[in-house]
Amino acid sequence: MVFILIAVTVIVSFMAFSNQELMRKLIFNPYMIQTHKQWYRFITSGFIHADPLHLFVNMFVMYSFGTAVEQNFQLYFEEKAYYYLFLLYFGGMITSVLPTFKRNQMNPGYNALGASGAVASLLFSFILFEPMQKIYIFALVPIPAIVFGILYIVYCQYMDRKGGDNVNHSAHLWGSVFGFIFTILLEPSIFSIFLQKLIYFRNAI
Repeated sequence: MVFILIAVTVIVSFMAFSNQELMRKLIFNPYMIQTHKQWYRFITSGFIHADPLHLFVNMFVMYSFGTAVEQNFQLYFEEKAYYYLFLLYFGGMITSVLPTFKRNQMNPGYNALGASGAVASLLFSFILFEPMQKIYIFALVPIPAIVFGILYIVYCQYMDRKGGDNVNHSAHLWGSVFGFIFTILLEPSIFSIFLQKLIYFRNAI
């Protein structure tokens, strides 16, 4: 499913790059959602991106961590794996922008786009499964996934309050929270194993 999501996102994003009218119809605009009931924008905005670099970063992260999450879902949930992965991805996509929708539903000039919230859900589901797996900062500095996760949450909270950089850090934050909690709700034993891995690592150092 991860490869299918990547393929569809790449195709739709490149279509929108060369078609501003399509971009306008698909983008996340809380005012249009509220006043014209265009609820589909909660989903369609996750399949378009600002530019090829924005698209590449999101798809690279989705590939890097989403494939591992998909394998774990197959291990834990077997025939329900793809159904739950679908709920994780699209649930993260929608949940991540709910606070943004609430803040900007009367602001016709506000727009947002990209799969970042959904991808953050995959990333934090991965961290739950593999908290001690190394994640490379700037492709150079390896740190445990759980440490990266904590730093990421702190950074998102700080930048969301600061603002001014044209990035929806709130979506990253709430997508992350959704991915972590949703995976636990699916199978609480995963959280117990997560804690055991942290305790084992603490005792080993």
